[in-house]
Amino acid sequence: MSTTMPKVAEIDRKWYVLDAAGKPLGRVAAKAAHILRGKHKPSFTPHVDCGDHVIIINCGKAVLTGNKLHKKVYRWHTGWIGGLKEISYDKLMKENPEKAMMLAVGGMLPDTVIGRNSLKRLRVYKGAEHNNAAQKPEVYEF
Repeated sequence: MSTTMPKVAEIDRKWYVLDAAGKPLGRVAAKAAHILRGKHKPSFTPHVDCGDHVIIINCGKAVLTGNKLHKKVYRWHTGWIGGLKEISYDKLMKENPEKAMMLAVGGMLPDTVIGRNSLKRLRVYKGAEHNNAAQKPEVYEF
């Protein structure tokens, strides 16, 4: 029995919708990373980008468990001297919950070309409406 190696031209990409309302942010991000990577398919190959497109809706209604909402901090550096910036997740979830979800999903993908290309197939929306209805996405239950 031989192992099949999927080629990029043979991969069919589906569209899935994940609803984050009332669910932990990390659980939704982990499931999105799983789908973006293509690990839910029987033809998964680690060195081939065989993942699907993911639409995450209701990011503003995602929850952080425990004291993470008040204690967790996102830090980044601007590159300038003294340019360390930080924002608490309490403020980040109020102002820009899409960014919080993108950061969570991006941290769960590999730091390679495959990971960067997988992140391009992620669409994140604060509310329940999305503008990708033409792609006929399926609701992914988890």
